[in-house]
Amino acid sequence: MENRKIAYTDYLIVGNSAGGIGAAEAIREIDHFGRLVMVSDEPYQAYSRPLISEYVSHERTIETMLFRSPDFYARNGIELLAGVHVNGIDTDNRIARFEDGTEYSWGKLLLATGGNPIVPPVKGWVKEGVFNFIKLDDARGIDTWVSNTRHAVVIGGGLIGLSLTQALSRRGVAVTIVEMKDRILNMILDEMASAAAADALVQHGIRIITSDTVAEITGNGQVKGVRLNSGINIDCEMVVAAIGVTPQVDLARNSGIKTGRGITVDQHMATDHEGIYACGDAAEGYDFITGTYRLTPVWPNAYIGGRTAGHNMAGKEETYPGGTAMNSLNYFGIDIISAGLASAPDNRHYEELIYNRDGIYKKLILKDGLIKGMIFVGDIEKAGIIFGLMRDSINVKSYKNMLLGDDFGLIDLPANLRRARMGTLTAGLHIVPLKETEEQPVAGE
Repeated sequence: MENRKIAYTDYLIVGNSAGGIGAAEAIREIDHFGRLVMVSDEPYQAYSRPLISEYVSHERTIETMLFRSPDFYARNGIELLAGVHVNGIDTDNRIARFEDGTEYSWGKLLLATGGNPIVPPVKGWVKEGVFNFIKLDDARGIDTWVSNTRHAVVIGGGLIGLSLTQALSRRGVAVTIVEMKDRILNMILDEMASAAAADALVQHGIRIITSDTVAEITGNGQVKGVRLNSGINIDCEMVVAAIGVTPQVDLARNSGIKTGRGITVDQHMATDHEGIYACGDAAEGYDFITGTYRLTPVWPNAYIGGRTAGHNMAGKEETYPGGTAMNSLNYFGIDIISAGLASAPDNRHYEELIYNRDGIYKKLILKDGLIKGMIFVGDIEKAGIIFGLMRDSINVKSYKNMLLGDDFGLIDLPANLRRARMGTLTAGLHIVPLKETEEQPVAGE
């Protein structure tokens, strides 16, 4: 066997987004000197992916999208290998092989590999003017193509699709959303809240087609239109798949690490292989609402899961507190926040509390006095308090009828709870990814 030079690092992090950054920061809180290498297949420093739509709308530049300051890596002794793809990992010998032939052995490994865009099975997909919408390079391509576009078709009526739709609309592009399900935002909202969101879009000139899919993209090398399964033809110069992501688990699965839909981890974010951890969109973390380990691909969960992994990698035992589905949006002038369950699984064990008046819609889902889901539309002022009660599993049975009142606030909580929880109940519901000195993040789909 030929001799080959293999570099060694105490910590190897594959991925440079929320989970990877959270892990690196946590490691450096404990181990100030161990070698730490981060690998990213994108040629950028960490940026906030929820903001790529604002790059398209020209509300943000790359510099103002950075998740951490430009000197973050140097200040923390992190070696960033950007634009580098990891081909495979050898778990027995603890060696990672990169596309350029470089090899690294590691002491501890974190797989924060994120997700791959979902590409629908559409005839004629490979054309100029056809894009995914997951990464900064997607946004840059769309930004360039907008000058050729009067009308765009966005495939997908979830958060990603709506964020792009607003960005394109602000650039003067007419947009048609094509959603396979019977309503937009169907994964995170109930029918009433979805209808409110749809009304806001329609009032701003957005066309929404539901219960249909794009069957074919027409045009000779360049987009000229689409044909839907229903037979509807739409002229357009751009088509964007904004459906979401599937977990990037190939590295783990091909190396024998246990996977389900995502990479399987325990309460420490550890995989079934010693010294190997996973977090973010690729991992099945603990959901404190369902009590199961499952995919919850939203930004705050990735960051907190990364921090948990990082602490454990550096020798400080820590348990992931759990996350859940939580989303916040402000598109076309309507504020919406949802978290946990959007609808009660059954009427026997769950209870729904609803406030619906004067354009304000609020809904809570309770089980045995515990909040299991929340939706706020139009008035989101008290959403942070409610989320804190849900996150901390506070039994609200004795005052549940006050929770959706116009004047409900911390002062209405029982005195002992108010004293113990004052200042902490609203922590954790972070909506927009902010600068390094501020608090964290938001939502994927």
